[in-house]
Amino acid sequence: MAAPETITVPSPSDFHCHLRQGAMCALVTPLVEQGGISTCLVMPNLQPPITTVDQAVSYRAELQRLAPSVHFLMTLYLSPSLTPDEICKASKAGITGVKSYPRGVTTNSDGGIESYEAYYPVFKAMEEENMILNLHGEVPSSEENGITVLNAEEAFLPQLDKLVKAFPRLRIVVEHATTRAAVEKVKLLPDTVACSITAHHLQLIVDDWAGQGFNYCKPVAKKWEDRAALRDVIKSGHPRFFLGSDSAPHPLHNKLPTPPTHDASTNTHTPACGCAAGLFTSPILLPLTAHLLESFGALDQLEAFTSTNGRKFYQLSEEGKASVTLRRTKEDGGVVPVRYTGEGTEGEKGVVPFWAGKRLGWEVVRE
Repeated sequence: MAAPETITVPSPSDFHCHLRQGAMCALVTPLVEQGGISTCLVMPNLQPPITTVDQAVSYRAELQRLAPSVHFLMTLYLSPSLTPDEICKASKAGITGVKSYPRGVTTNSDGGIESYEAYYPVFKAMEEENMILNLHGEVPSSEENGITVLNAEEAFLPQLDKLVKAFPRLRIVVEHATTRAAVEKVKLLPDTVACSITAHHLQLIVDDWAGQGFNYCKPVAKKWEDRAALRDVIKSGHPRFFLGSDSAPHPLHNKLPTPPTHDASTNTHTPACGCAAGLFTSPILLPLTAHLLESFGALDQLEAFTSTNGRKFYQLSEEGKASVTLRRTKEDGGVVPVRYTGEGTEGEKGVVPFWAGKRLGWEVVRE
């Protein structure tokens, strides 16, 4: 069969996206639609985090003002202040889920949790209200327990088993899986458990981010066999795996390591600092996903991976779904911009996207 020149996807959806706040939010939120996405699950790890229904509703209104054609699904940040009563209120306000961050494992997770058992009353309320628990599936690094960024995801999986056993009707999403172990675990669990996969983890392995800040994200990309497992489960058409970009913009200067400094006038020393974790894919998301799926023979799964599977698990209405069409880029086209800037984000505050300066084989058809 000849390769298609165009592909139409009904209501492409991104079930894990960071849209930040302030000038950065104003820059990146309109770019969601530019990347071909019509439904977007928004992460709550702002500063301060979104911990109440009122905060989530206000944030949703701001996002809707910036991108009126995008359907934003909102989440709350799991924290000690979250109560079963707030979960009931959240359900009535149309809040989709609650995001769990283990303390200190990623950007703005200092207020993350240390014990899941302490939140069992909240999870029970979520189960009753049919809300989704979105899990950042890692445990913190620990010398005592032999945990690093390379095995933190696999070490989390016994906790996942406990949650599924304790709450058999609670819908759970294992966010941005990066390992074969996580893929195989989700495949074995009941239909109440699903898994999101980013586009960039379909390309990167550990060698790509070691020493390269613009490929550095958390959870980190792992080994060849882990990437192969992500690709294989998509290629197989498994219905509980879907796109969650984890698109996470950072100002340019935060993606660059800084050297140590010494201020002689005050005799103050500032140690060297590494770069922020997160890759920005929103403005190119659907073309990038198509490009990568085609590279490993899974282009026929584009609709399932970017629309059908996730929308079914999240129980989204299919009424009035809008479609997005991709077409192949011309030989001299499809090059990803090296930087995105907007008011208040110029210069070193601009955002460098994943795949910057490289060519994509697909682009969104604009009317």
